[in-house]
Amino acid sequence: MILKPIRTRKIYEQIVDQIGQLIAEGQLKPGDRLPSERELVERFQVSRASIREAISALEMMGLIEVRSGEGTYIRQVNIESVVTPLAWMLFIEKDTDLELYEARKILEVQAAGLAAARADEDEINEMFEALEIMRKDLELHHLGEEADHYFHYAIARATHNKILFRLMNTLSDTMKKALKTSRSKLYEHEDTPEKLFNEHLLIYEAIKNHDSETAKKRMLDHLVGVENHLAKYMIED
Repeated sequence: MILKPIRTRKIYEQIVDQIGQLIAEGQLKPGDRLPSERELVERFQVSRASIREAISALEMMGLIEVRSGEGTYIRQVNIESVVTPLAWMLFIEKDTDLELYEARKILEVQAAGLAAARADEDEINEMFEALEIMRKDLELHHLGEEADHYFHYAIARATHNKILFRLMNTLSDTMKKALKTSRSKLYEHEDTPEKLFNEHLLIYEAIKNHDSETAKKRMLDHLVGVENHLAKYMIED
């Protein structure tokens, strides 16, 4: 049994959540001015320090803009302002490998299906190039996390979905770190490297054949297999 310490949430994080929720619900819109620092202190019944921390966090997340001498305004939210804090959270949080694979199942299974339907010849060649690098890494007994990342990134590009592609691009550094950690655990088993390569090869063939349903199934099988193996490793560890 793995038990994690109970974390007490900081006051400024709760303030960030409330303001973020108001933005998500449309009660605060781009261009709206936030109440002054003094008003926020009175409404939230917290210290000025907590309000300032919350404002700094919201500004770093790209949700607000602090204009000197004018006030604090809600910014136009774009994909980067949503994804960047997520990437930061994944960077500072520990033991998120399994959660990342859960998220990947949601994103990448559908991405494989879209790529199979939309990939052009150049994008299919890009996936093949990643596989060739992966093959060489296999022969040299390297982890091959760069080629693994390149392969999945090529699939995201082939979806022709700008939001999905930019999401994967923003998270790329985190994905690379997670893939390296994951593969080092997986490679402790002698037959795993070749098995992983063959799974990627099957995904590639389905996309090359423009078979969306098979591409989705093979991507899901691949990610579930890795996720289950990691879960087993964590229990044993």
